[in-house]
Amino acid sequence: MDLARHLRQFLVVAEELHFGRAADRLGIAQPPLSQAIQRLERELGVELFDRSRRQVALTVAGRLLCAEAPSLLSAEERIRLLMRKVGDGELGTLRAGVPPETPAVTLQALLAGMASRAPGLEVDLHELTSAEQLRMLTEARLDVGLVHHPVDGFAAGPVVAVRLGVVLPRTASLARLREVSLADLAGHDLAIFPRATAPGWYDEILDACRDHGFRPTRVRHAHNPDFLLGLVLGRQCVAFEPETTARREPRVAWRPLAGSVLERRTSAVWPDRSPHPAAPTFGAVAAAILAGPNLVRQPTAGPDRVQPWSVVYP
Repeated sequence: MDLARHLRQFLVVAEELHFGRAADRLGIAQPPLSQAIQRLERELGVELFDRSRRQVALTVAGRLLCAEAPSLLSAEERIRLLMRKVGDGELGTLRAGVPPETPAVTLQALLAGMASRAPGLEVDLHELTSAEQLRMLTEARLDVGLVHHPVDGFAAGPVVAVRLGVVLPRTASLARLREVSLADLAGHDLAIFPRATAPGWYDEILDACRDHGFRPTRVRHAHNPDFLLGLVLGRQCVAFEPETTARREPRVAWRPLAGSVLERRTSAVWPDRSPHPAAPTFGAVAAAILAGPNLVRQPTAGPDRVQPWSVVYP
């Protein structure tokens, strides 16, 4: 039984105290309306109208229901509205992963952007590596993750590509060059994030190094940017990072790589099946923030993408 529909019909009959006029207002025939009221009375176990007289009158139960029904219908409408907002991803909680190296200003902009798009949604951020995010997404312990590509098996938002250059001590001879080729780095150690952080991206970097004539003497691992910059300064390492990372330390220099052979691709990803309704919104907001004034591109098929991609640094 559709209680809300029957209550609305009851209120119209109670206002008109005439089944024919009430049926006209509701746009239905009188017999179905009379049957609906009788079903409501059977459901509630009381008579709502006194039909013994020539004019229809409310019973005591009918008068009480007239007083209570509007609030019940308002509560029902509020529940429907809330459920629609939850279904649209405007309410509830979105469990989102972000890389540990994400700057505070980016996190602030991400939360502000989501708040403007879905004011009633709580974004529960978790600091996790790409590999940790993918595992938690698979285990349904995370709704959306901001990860470094390549990534397979998930739906993805717009991909933001950032050109990487080489970070080296400012006093190094290679720092005098306008751009550095990977082959120029022969004999140097490489400082890089641990493979477990983002296995696909890690392998892609080392494959590119080998393909272009750079086989690091030793690979040293750094979990955070400050330790990585310390390795560059203290261990004669080189590292591949965006220019913004090098700006954190005045004693290092950033030089573009010849041929733009390395670019870091980042996007939000979420499960293909039963995704959180707000996941695509998170992906769009994150891409807009990461790209800034730059272009944002969609993922394309195939792992060996060699198209040039220009990035305008802010």
